Amino acid sequence: MSGLFDNLGDSLFPEMAPLPTSPVVEQAAKKHLEEMERRRTDMFAGDDGAFAPLDIIPGINKLSFISFGSGSSGNCAYIGDSETGLLIDAGVDYSSVVNELKRVGIGMERVKGILLTHDHSDHVRYVYALVRKYRHIGVYCTPRALNGMLRRHSISNRIKDYHRPIYKEHPFKIGSFEVVAFDVLHDGTDNVGFFISRGNHHMTVATDLGCISERADYYMRQANYMMIEANYDEEMLANGPYAEYLKARIRSDNGHLDNAVTAEYLARIYTPQLRQIFLCHLSKDNNSPDKALHAVESSLQAAGVKQVGDGSETPYARMAPVQLRALPRFDSTGLITLRLD
Repeated sequence: MSGLFDNLGDSLFPEMAPLPTSPVVEQAAKKHLEEMERRRTDMFAGDDGAFAPLDIIPGINKLSFISFGSGSSGNCAYIGDSETGLLIDAGVDYSSVVNELKRVGIGMERVKGILLTHDHSDHVRYVYALVRKYRHIGVYCTPRALNGMLRRHSISNRIKDYHRPIYKEHPFKIGSFEVVAFDVLHDGTDNVGFFISRGNHHMTVATDLGCISERADYYMRQANYMMIEANYDEEMLANGPYAEYLKARIRSDNGHLDNAVTAEYLARIYTPQLRQIFLCHLSKDNNSPDKALHAVESSLQAAGVKQVGDGSETPYARMAPVQLRALPRFDSTGLITLRLD
C-alpha cells in the first residue's frame, strides 16, 4: 500500500547527475593510490615482507647487561637487545662468558662484535680464542690498538682476519647498535672509551683512565647508563705495599681514577637521565667495594640526590632515581635489565 510521502523524496532530493570522467584524472588517481599503498607496505614490512617494528619504532623498552669480571685479573661485559649483543673487552676466560650467556638464554649467534678498549692483557687475553671458535664475531678496535696487541702479546696474526678497524669520533654500526669510540688517557696503546646507543638508550664505557678528558666528559654527560672506573682509595694506596714508582704510575693522568675523583665527577654531572652507574676495575689491593660505593653515594647525596638505589629489584630500590653498583672482580653480575622507565 503506497504511503503519503513515498514520492516526496524524489522531488526534494533529486538524484545527482554523474560527474564527468576523464582518463587523465583516473590515471592520476590510480597512481596516487598505488604510491600510498607502496609507502604503507614499506613502513610496516621488512625485506622479507614480515612486520619489522624496529624499522619504524626506534625506541625499545629495555637492554640487557652482564659483567663477567672487572679488574686487573680480567675484564669483559655484555650489552644487548633481542637481536644484537656486544662484548666489551675479552679478558675473562671465554668458556665462562659463553656458559654464563647460555645460562641466561643468550646464544653466541646473537653476539656480533667485541669492542676492545686497549691492548692490556686483562682486556684482550681471550679475544682470539673467542673469534676462532665463533667466526662470525668481529673485533672492533683502532689499527694502532691492534698493532699494540700483536706487539705486546703472543696473539696469532690471524686475528687480523676478524679485525674491523674503527677510528675515534667516527660512528659505526653493529647490528642494531651505533657505537662511537672516544679518546681516554691511559698508558695502553690508543686507548678508547665507548658511547653505545640503541634507540633512546645510551651507555658510556670509560674503564682504565687516569683523568677525565674533555672528550670523555662530553660522552659521559649523555649517558643513561655509565660504566666508570673507581680503581683505588688514596689512603689504601698510600699505605699499601706497592713500590713508589707503581704508586706514581697509578696516580698519574695516564694511570687510574681514584674513588674521590670518580665520586666528585659523578656528582657534578648528575642529571635524572643517568639511571645506572657501574663502578668498574676496582683494585684488589688498594680499594674495596664498600669504600667505592660509599664515596660515590655520599657525593651524590651531597649534590641533592635524595635516594641512591643499590641495583636490586626490590620496590624500594627501584623507586630511586639512580642505581649504583660495584662490579665484582671475579664473578658475574647475572643479567641486569637496563630500563628508562
